[in-house]
Amino acid sequence: MNILDGPSVVRHPERHTAGIRLVTGFRGMFAVRDQLMKELYAWLDDRGISHGETFLRLHVVAMESDMEIEVGVLLDKPLDGDGRVTAGVLPAGDYATLRFIGNTRRGSGELLNWIRAGDRRMDVDENPAGDRFGARYEMYLTDPRTERMKTRWQIEIGIRLER
Repeated sequence: MNILDGPSVVRHPERHTAGIRLVTGFRGMFAVRDQLMKELYAWLDDRGISHGETFLRLHVVAMESDMEIEVGVLLDKPLDGDGRVTAGVLPAGDYATLRFIGNTRRGSGELLNWIRAGDRRMDVDENPAGDRFGARYEMYLTDPRTERMKTRWQIEIGIRLER
């Protein structure tokens, strides 16, 4: 993993999104992510909608059972969803962030360790059925359609901090 920036705290405004949510197991999450990306890009392309970076948002993290994930894109303005594609927002707030190239598991671990070491608190409801995050995302700053090698992707992980 090659760290590009951070870890640090960044204040983000509310950001409009379009995405597809799904419940899946941890082991199949990345294959599902890739399939949902293709479906979302096709939906946007069919409607001529331009967009910013693609993200994977983890709504509910339950490593031993099912997780609720969302594959989405950032938009300049809100839009109406249709079918499986829904409109949404990444909420405003202070986020612990880390930008890097490489392995998302290592990047996530690095950021979580930094958060805990600094005695920061995440916006999360921790419970046995799965941790529900106010906002936890992996933003793909490299377009997955043009760079197929995931080890070369530039990624930003963000976890909203408690207010």
